[in-house]
Amino acid sequence: MKNSKNSEENENCVKRLKTEENSSGHSESEFDEHDDITSTLQLENDLKTKITKNPFARKETKRLIVVLENACLETVKVGKIYELLNCDRHKQYIIKHKKDPSQCRPDILHQCLLMLFDSPLNRANLLQVYVHSQKNVLIEINPQTRIPRTFDRFSGLMVQLLHKLSIRAADTSQKLIKVIKNPITDHLPVGCPKYTMSFHAEKVVNVSEFATNHPDEQPVVVVIGAMAKGSVDVDYTDKMLSISNYPLSAAITCSKFCTAFEDKWKIL
Repeated sequence: MKNSKNSEENENCVKRLKTEENSSGHSESEFDEHDDITSTLQLENDLKTKITKNPFARKETKRLIVVLENACLETVKVGKIYELLNCDRHKQYIIKHKKDPSQCRPDILHQCLLMLFDSPLNRANLLQVYVHSQKNVLIEINPQTRIPRTFDRFSGLMVQLLHKLSIRAADTSQKLIKVIKNPITDHLPVGCPKYTMSFHAEKVVNVSEFATNHPDEQPVVVVIGAMAKGSVDVDYTDKMLSISNYPLSAAITCSKFCTAFEDKWKIL
């Protein structure tokens, strides 16, 4: 029953995004023309990549699956264009709408994605990434996607994704980033272990030992909060773990897990 509710929420969110775009009076081509954050040429350069067969066609394939939860991905209309809400660029909007600036940090997601997609683990096709936003939008990112290096270009890409619901490679029809239906559990391998990372967890584990003790051929899901403060509260994981006696940023947590599984699977 809960899965049905989540699916309905996601469909409503998708409809809302489309309605906002239509109500603005701008077509998709007009939106691209006026977008001063990123040009079509910049996006093409960012997304040019050689697409090969999906390495995860079989769900039981061994890999590290990272779910970035509570990511801040919200668009705001500034003049004639849409921008990705962030606490540095939209201070007046945040004050006017009484939003918490710490909940307007899409830069955290950007840092995590750069760390993950630049890793040797990802280059070896042993990493899969999902993003779940504060607005209940679920996003799947192709492992071969090249994440924009600058935050402004990343913001432009996310705005385009939220309005068009997918981003295609410049030289193929392959969807590199796309909005998918909730719940996340429909997209995860059945029976694989799932862990939520939290500094407040009772159990602190050594991430290298955690990776070493994990069965070689079994995928594993790690849920990491992509927000400035607070804890991740999800009901689909088996355990809550901490990997340090000190609070870690989301990007560092991503890095430590990638390194641990690179060592386990002997990826240099």
